[in-house]
Parts: sequence; C-alpha cells; structure tokens
Amino acid sequence: MTSHFNAIIDRHNTGSVKWDFIDRYLQLDGSELLPMWVSDFDFPCPPEVQQALHQRVDHGVFGYSERDDAYYEAAIDWFAKRHGLPLRREWFTSIEGVVPGLAMLIQLLSKPGDGVVVQGPYYGSFAKIVTMNGREVIENPLLETPQGYRIDFDQLAACLAQRKPPLLLLCNPHNPTGRCWRREELERLMALCHAHDVTVISDEIWADLLLPGETFTSVLHLGEEYRERVIAATSASKTFGLSSLRISNFLIPNARLRQAFVDRLNAHGLDVFNALSMTAATAAYQRGAAWLDELLDYLAENRCWFKQALADAAPWCTMTQAEGTYLAWLDCRSLGLNDADLQQALVAVAKLAPSMGSGFGPQGSGFIRINLGCPRRYLERAVAGLARLK
Repeated sequence: MTSHFNAIIDRHNTGSVKWDFIDRYLQLDGSELLPMWVSDFDFPCPPEVQQALHQRVDHGVFGYSERDDAYYEAAIDWFAKRHGLPLRREWFTSIEGVVPGLAMLIQLLSKPGDGVVVQGPYYGSFAKIVTMNGREVIENPLLETPQGYRIDFDQLAACLAQRKPPLLLLCNPHNPTGRCWRREELERLMALCHAHDVTVISDEIWADLLLPGETFTSVLHLGEEYRERVIAATSASKTFGLSSLRISNFLIPNARLRQAFVDRLNAHGLDVFNALSMTAATAAYQRGAAWLDELLDYLAENRCWFKQALADAAPWCTMTQAEGTYLAWLDCRSLGLNDADLQQALVAVAKLAPSMGSGFGPQGSGFIRINLGCPRRYLERAVAGLARLK
C-alpha cells in the first residue's frame, strides 16, 4: 500500500533548503516555482523513526553521546540482510555528513596540487571539495549509451598512467545518472586503481534506493586484495529522509588509514555525536525495512509514470535509463538552448526549479536533474511545465 506517499505536506517555513531557500541558492524567485532540485524526499520519515525520536526527546537529557552497541549492530545487520555485505565493527568511523568526510579524506590522502579523478557528470560537491582544498579535478567522463552510462576504462587507464592521481571519487549508485555499477565494472576499475596505486573513495549513500530487480555491489564486496585501498561512505539519511539529522559512516578496512582518519577527525574536534541522529539511524536500520519496501514501490511507480508522461507530453526530453536513486537525468539538448537560456525557459515557462546539468560538470551541459522523490501531483505539474517548452 503506497498511496500514503501521495499526501502533500507543506514544507514552507520549515527552514527547508529545497522549498524556502531557492532564492539564496539558485538566485531565483522561488515564489511560483516547483522545487525539483535538492535530492531529499517530500515524504515524512518512517513512523518507527518518528516514534524513537519522540521517546528520546521525552527523556529530556541531551548530554554528550556516543555510538552504542545498538547503533553498530543495526547498521551491520542492515547491510548483511539487505545487500549480503558482511561488515566489521572496527571498520566504522563516523562524521556528521558524507561530504565533510570526503573533504577530510582528500586532505589526508593527497597534497595541494594533486589530481583527484571524478566521473562526469558528477555530483557538484565533488568538484567543490576537490578544488577548494587546492587539488585538481581530473575528468574521467562517462560514456553515454542507449543502455545508460558506462565507465570509459580506456580513458581512465590513460589518465591514471599519465597524471598519477592518488585518489578517485566513485559514486555508486551514481548521482545524477542513476547507474548502479556492476561487479565486473567495479573489479575492472579496482584493478586499474590497484595497478596505479590509487585509493578509491566510494560514495554509497544511494545503495538502498534501487529499482525493482536491481542489486547493489559495494567496493567492499570485492576481493580482499582491494580492501587496503578502498573506503565506502554510507548513511541512513538518503534512504530514510534524514538528511538534516547529520551522521554518516566511513567504512575503512585499512587499519593504518582508519586510524589516520580518526586522528584527523579528533584534530578538528569532530569526535562528538548528535544523540538524535544516532537514535534516528538506529531505529531506521532496525525497523525501517517494510517502510522502505513500500517507498521503493512508490518510487518505481513514479519513475514509470514520469517516463511515459514525458514521452507523451514532451517527447523532445529523453530520460536516461537508470538502475537506482530517485533522480531523473533528462536530456534537453534537442531544444538547442545554452544552459543559461534553458534555465530561463524552465523558470519563466515551465515554472520549475530543477538541478541544472551544468552544475554536474562539463558533461552535464544541456541536461537537467529532476527529483522523483515526491508526491505524484508534483510530477504532474513538472510534466505539464516541460510540455510548455516546445
């Protein structure tokens, strides 16, 4: 039963980045725009999580808190049951968010002037944290195919050999394209990185958000020979709609590297944890599976409906094939507009505020990213708006 996800919940005046701060972050007047940009849900989090939070708030004492046995056991059990991924408690390190952790690791594992490989179109914060930390973005553009995006292994091999970067940032499932990398692709990528002494940091926060019939392969699923040079970033936030309850886990099998990361966190005073964040994540992993299964059914229905509606009402706009996430990566290049004019048309005519593809690197030009994690009524408005563009 997924119909309850159709309920419209007014998020205005809640400090929502997505709904209340379009003017600040996109420099647009958001009063008439449908926000389809930030990748968070317009659904309430699981009732089981809300109940756990109410109980914790009712307790009323919020002194210094630490991750307890239940926190670790819930996460380990979740990944074992959901993905057949055996995790060890000692691998866990925690920080308030994936992006801050990535930035810390870039500082730790590279030096100013080094290159960091990213696979475009890439999550815009990847480029931001690379460049703002004085490193250089090295592009390994994904290949567009009718079956979705693929890794360009020939180009990757050449850039690793020529540029000798110490790091590669992987996103799996991939934001914004929705590709879920297969084991054989990951093994080929890891073999190249192993040969060229490159550490892979894999952002895996979308791992639970798969389309029907799809499975997730983590870099930690691969052979022991790669464990010393992989780090996987995870969080309950994307799965369960907990983005502002800030806690994420960086899973680091390499003991020396793990201790260096913990030391770096301690040096920045990042060794204190939010009690409500830990409560929410623990409850979500312990009791959120049934809610997530319903959500995945609804998101699959949304994607199927949206794809057909686009084909009927706006056939000039094509949707990239995906295996995961609740994002739609839309090719708008047939309009023949540059990115500035495309955004102007989306705002003035379609009355939409999507994520512009140009924010995902050079390979995103002419594309937009639409968030399907919302009630169907919003998607109907989005399709109607897109239909007005041509």
